[in-house]
Amino acid sequence: MSNTESKKSVWASYKFPILLISSIIIGSIIGIVMGERATVLKPFGEIFLNLMFTAIVPLVFSTIASAIGNMLDMKRLGKILSSLIGVFTITGIIAGVLIIVLVTLFPPAAGVNITLESAASIEKISLSSAIIKALTVNDFSGLLSRQNMLPLILFSILFGFCISVCGGKESPLGKVINNLAEVMMKIVNIIMLYAPIGLGAYFANLVGEFGPNLLGAYGHAMLIYYPACFLYFVIFFPIYAYWSAGKEGVRRMWKYILPPTATSIATQSSVATLPVNLEAAKNIGVPKDIREIVLPLGATMHMDGTVFSTLLKIAFLFGIFGKSFTGVGTFVSAMVIAVMSGVVMSGVPGGGLIGEMLIVSLYGFPAEAFPIIATIGFLVDPPGTCINATGDTIASMMVSKLVEGKDWIHKDLTSKE
Repeated sequence: MSNTESKKSVWASYKFPILLISSIIIGSIIGIVMGERATVLKPFGEIFLNLMFTAIVPLVFSTIASAIGNMLDMKRLGKILSSLIGVFTITGIIAGVLIIVLVTLFPPAAGVNITLESAASIEKISLSSAIIKALTVNDFSGLLSRQNMLPLILFSILFGFCISVCGGKESPLGKVINNLAEVMMKIVNIIMLYAPIGLGAYFANLVGEFGPNLLGAYGHAMLIYYPACFLYFVIFFPIYAYWSAGKEGVRRMWKYILPPTATSIATQSSVATLPVNLEAAKNIGVPKDIREIVLPLGATMHMDGTVFSTLLKIAFLFGIFGKSFTGVGTFVSAMVIAVMSGVVMSGVPGGGLIGEMLIVSLYGFPAEAFPIIATIGFLVDPPGTCINATGDTIASMMVSKLVEGKDWIHKDLTSKE
């Protein structure tokens, strides 16, 4: 490949994140130059927020219901699903504990305390109230509000399961839900075309009103996140592989994990990495039915990198609003939000916007907090997607042990495919 083609390939892969980050930088410069006069640009930012908030409920429902509804007629489906849920949850908790330790030792918003106009509305929530509010509503109409994301997710999972037992993706309703999911993703893609203008305008207003000291905190946050992802990849992934299949598991992991790693960083998409992940899992020796359930579902539900970024965002907002990110109740409620946030993530670049809205809604932060952590989401996307996508291959190894037994890797289960 020539240098020109290589440059075009890099630009094609990173064009949108580059545009977003550039717009934020330009907007911030405009805010510094214009000062408080930059508030004239605030409506352009609020338009973007409102468009995203409007699309969120049908997007979450359709994508999750279609993903679950498409799974049909596999003999070991129950055992595989229970195993993957356990693996997804445990690895998410491990990732969460790691990042909580880091943000406790190195607060990501240390020295930054900006009080937005609506900050007085923030209320401290207890663990019990957080769980009740997160998981339940007392009326169906409550599911139609972005304020109740996790109840919507649980309903969507149940709805998708019922589709799968009533004909699956080939049933009339299954086809409708699949098409709805495609339509909603297209709508989000269209809205995201406005994101450079919306976020640029919002940050012009934000910096103009509060000054540039907010921007320095992002660099501090990245100094926490990037090393955390690297350490998780080179330390914890081999540990998981060793638990799955001993030394041979670690050897095969390192032999076949690099193509998914490169693809995920280049595309910043778990879905785009899925074909490469499936091939890597096959080469490692993961059985066909396991990898074809774990990897597609993992592309939207298994996101340890998202756990990292979610807890980083929560700690960052606590610091921005002068709140103390301490205490068992705070840690556990944040952990629940972080692990569950991975369920609503789509396999496209910038999909973390959904999880960021979840954080703002559940903790009662004002809407103005959304663009602040949305920027963190864009900055952490490449390494976060790498952990999310490659972690799916590692998870398929762990599920293989739970389903096939400890010697699964030596049974040559893929030879007859």
